[in-house]
Amino acid sequence: MTRVVVADDQPVICAGFAALLDAQPDLEVVGTAADGRELVELARRTTPDLALVDVRMPHLDGIEATRVITAELATRVLVLTTFDLDSYVYEAIRAGASGFLLKDVTAERLVEGVRLVADGSMLLGPAVTRRLVDDFAARGAAPPDADLAPLSPREREVLGELARGRSNAEIAADLVVAPETVKSHVAEVLRKLGLRDRIQAVVWAYEHGLVRPGG
Repeated sequence: MTRVVVADDQPVICAGFAALLDAQPDLEVVGTAADGRELVELARRTTPDLALVDVRMPHLDGIEATRVITAELATRVLVLTTFDLDSYVYEAIRAGASGFLLKDVTAERLVEGVRLVADGSMLLGPAVTRRLVDDFAARGAAPPDADLAPLSPREREVLGELARGRSNAEIAADLVVAPETVKSHVAEVLRKLGLRDRIQAVVWAYEHGLVRPGG
């Protein structure tokens, strides 16, 4: 059972999301919050597996709440917002969010997204991914350096494929290994680089020049 908290300052939306998720046999909503401060307190008290977080909330916005939660807890965060803006995308990911969806997604896609992020996957819509890569291109990236030293050649290869948005199954097919082997490599990459999930690995790879936008 995946334990979830929902945070949104609009009561009807918050209640709707909570009811939708709690109706799933594998999901349990353990609390809701109407603002960022309340969300942080709720997360500290309930230690959920995942927090579904709106960006624009009073007292403490969703991005700052995400930053606090991911720094203190193992809780994964899926950011859900009406506003499809570049700054939100980048800042949410930098704050530790593992996924970013717009509120106009279908109920089925939202439930699927919660399950994917809770299971350790990253979740970015295609438009979000394109803008994120463009953002790295505009900012420039540092050249590869000794930060890669802990990784084996195969782990570097897997990290590069992750950064291109490829799934474990796709990487396994390219490398002619079992998906379980790729999963093991991914776990080692995260452990050695001190990263919490795949989306942080993607950010790390671009920032350190392991892959280049469009490459």
